[in-house]
Amino acid sequence: MAMPSPGDRPTLSESDGIRYLHFDSEWVQGAMRLKKPSELVLAYTRQMMAWLLFLQPGRDSRIGILGLGAGSLLRFVLRHTPGSAVAVEWNPQVVTACRAWFRLPESARVAIDQCDAARWLDRPENIDSCLALMVDLYDGQAQGPVRDSLEFYTGCHHALGTAGVMAVNLFGNHASFGRNLRNIRQAFHGRVLLLPEIDEGNCVALALKGPVLQVSVRQFLARADEVESTYGLPARHWARALLANNTAGDMLRV
Repeated sequence: MAMPSPGDRPTLSESDGIRYLHFDSEWVQGAMRLKKPSELVLAYTRQMMAWLLFLQPGRDSRIGILGLGAGSLLRFVLRHTPGSAVAVEWNPQVVTACRAWFRLPESARVAIDQCDAARWLDRPENIDSCLALMVDLYDGQAQGPVRDSLEFYTGCHHALGTAGVMAVNLFGNHASFGRNLRNIRQAFHGRVLLLPEIDEGNCVALALKGPVLQVSVRQFLARADEVESTYGLPARHWARALLANNTAGDMLRV
C-alpha cells in the first residue's frame, strides 16, 4: 500500500461553529459542529444513513464504515445505535487528525482499522460480518471514489450478512459515476436505489442484499416516520423520493 502523499495531508478550517476537514485543498472531506459533535452536518452524510429505512440495528449488529473522514458517521452510529462499529481508514494521518480535532470515539464498541479498504474486505473474518456498510473513499480532490472496481463492490456484498445494505457516496457530475453505478449493480444483482442528488453533487446509492422485503407503501412510509422521529433524519423525504421515482418497487414489492 502506498504511503500518503502531500495531497492526503489533513488540514482544517472553521466557520460558524463548524470545523471542517480538508486534504490540503478547498474540498471538504468532513465536518463537525463543535457544540453538537454527533450531528451529521453535511447533507450527504445524512443520506448515508438511509439504510435505516430497510434495517433495524440491534445490539449484535456491526456497522462498517470504509473511509473515516472527520468521523461524522462513526460518532452518529455510536450515539444512536446499540451495536458495534468498525471504521477502516488507510491514512494514519487522518486517524491522528480525528483523535486530535474531531473527537474520535474511544469505546469498546468501536474498532479503528488502519488498512486499505480493499484489503480489509479480503480478510475472511470480515465476510458476512456487517449489517450495513457505508463507503466514502475519496482522495484530496474529492471528485470520485478511489475504489470503484467490480471486485471491490463484490467484496462489499460479501462483507454484508444474510440481509444488509451498502450506502456509497458517489459524485454525480464526475466521469466515474457511470462506472461505479454499473459495478455496484452487477455486484448487487441490480438491487440498487439512488437517493436524490444534493446541491454539492453527491449522489448516494443504496445497494441491497438479502430477501426482497414484502411491505406495502403504507408500511414503508411508516418505517420512514419511525426513522425520522428516532434519529432526526429526513427519512420521509427519502422514502417519498424513492417511491416517486418508481425505484423502490422491485426492491420492496411495495
